[in-house]
Amino acid sequence: MLIHDSVLSHPVAPAANDHPLLQPLKIGGLTIENRLMVAPMAGVTDNPFRRLCKSFGAGHAVSEMMIADTALYASKKSLYRANFDGEIAPISAQIAGAEPDKLAEAARYQIDNGAQIIDINMGCPAKKVCRKLAGSALLQDEDLVARLLDAAVNAVDAPVTLKTRLGFANGRENILRVAKRAEQAGIAALAIHGRTREDMYTGEARYELIREVKDSISIPVIANGDIDSAQKAQQVYDLTGCDAVMIGRAAQGQPWLFRDIEHYLRTGERLAAPSVGEIKQIVLAHLQELYGFYGEYSGCRIARKHIAWYTTGIPNSNAFRQAMYQEESTAGQFKVVEAFLQAQE
Repeated sequence: MLIHDSVLSHPVAPAANDHPLLQPLKIGGLTIENRLMVAPMAGVTDNPFRRLCKSFGAGHAVSEMMIADTALYASKKSLYRANFDGEIAPISAQIAGAEPDKLAEAARYQIDNGAQIIDINMGCPAKKVCRKLAGSALLQDEDLVARLLDAAVNAVDAPVTLKTRLGFANGRENILRVAKRAEQAGIAALAIHGRTREDMYTGEARYELIREVKDSISIPVIANGDIDSAQKAQQVYDLTGCDAVMIGRAAQGQPWLFRDIEHYLRTGERLAAPSVGEIKQIVLAHLQELYGFYGEYSGCRIARKHIAWYTTGIPNSNAFRQAMYQEESTAGQFKVVEAFLQAQE
């Protein structure tokens, strides 16, 4: 477990004063420690990153999306994505697909593999996913959505959650109907990104529809989209009345964001940004986890994007990144990262 005591040490107010987002949340019969969640992001929220975010106070983290195709289960990438070793329970595995039978089979597979919650992806806007009528493309066919939800819920004796968007296209937002059908199917919690598929990640997330969903159903509603600070987490909670907040892109390169949000919600005070020395400690520990998890070849290459995110905004980081990208070994990469951050101290 990646625990960073020097960064995590900060005053803690009495538990009785906890903000609602810091209270435990029940999903099905399972308890999540708090309501600060890590959004599933393909190529990002792998086992090391999920554990890292949890060490900084995230109460829950959903795995990367895994396609519901048995032919792919044994692929190297799928085995990495379905690796839950060392994670804090409850473990949530996200699956995606457009065929009810295959989605049900994937749900059973992941439960047998150690997952305790199944999350269905109906929010991914990527073209390669939507071309297969998966992810957010499913929102164009509400009958298929219903059949997929029913199939997954009936397939496993475990909570099934849903991650989705406001709709496929602007002007055709159907999240209210989808949410009510999800509740009817027995979905245990609903995470909503406040954009349509047409929006991709442009413009600003719209929270008013999330509020309408929250007011219309009784299962937990998780707000997602543009939550990039402690103050924004509070604002989104106020605007939506949500049961939890889910942070995605903003956590890339700053997993301590969950610590910052927790501290602000508990005390009303903002924490100072971590020093370069603290960032160095976090980055080097994360690199060691990535190398150990993926091995020499993939570990070096997968680490590159994380290093780039961590060093954005640090003086002279552009030239450093170009040099870092040329390193072909984990030892060489680790050495140049350590030297660069050491120089910044």
